[in-house]
Amino acid sequence: MVIKVYIASSSGSTAIKKQQQDVLGFLEANKIEFEEKDIAANEENRKWMRENVPEDSRPASGNPLPPRLFNDSRYLGDYEAFFEARENNAVYAFLGLTAPPGSKVAEAVCMAVSCSDSVLRDALIPSSPKEKVSFKKEKYNAVVLLNFYIACYSLGRCV
Repeated sequence: MVIKVYIASSSGSTAIKKQQQDVLGFLEANKIEFEEKDIAANEENRKWMRENVPEDSRPASGNPLPPRLFNDSRYLGDYEAFFEARENNAVYAFLGLTAPPGSKVAEAVCMAVSCSDSVLRDALIPSSPKEKVSFKKEKYNAVVLLNFYIACYSLGRCV
């Protein structure tokens, strides 16, 4: 899976430039591999981005503006969607990636699902990064179960 960030290197909009810098800076700082695709310097990139942004994510008038994020060819969202995911400590889930075990994101997910219970904590952050997780449903209420499945799905460890 390759994260692709579509940007415009020669945008006249200060807001777009700041948004692009914000996305790229976050990905670099968190060592998340990505490809930068410039729609200003490459017509094929511009055409591909415009064709692959879903209708419901397009502006009412005009063309979709960068930054736009994709995981391979799957559309992830625009800057607002990325920003919301970042604010909710859900960037890895937004990007369709597994958060590294022990990372702040994994710990934040754990806190969100009441990991004071050591069984749940151990299930969410197992010793092996590839280990799949599950637990006995009858021990937990519906809210904890829902949060658990959201968390383990975002970490890529559900069975």
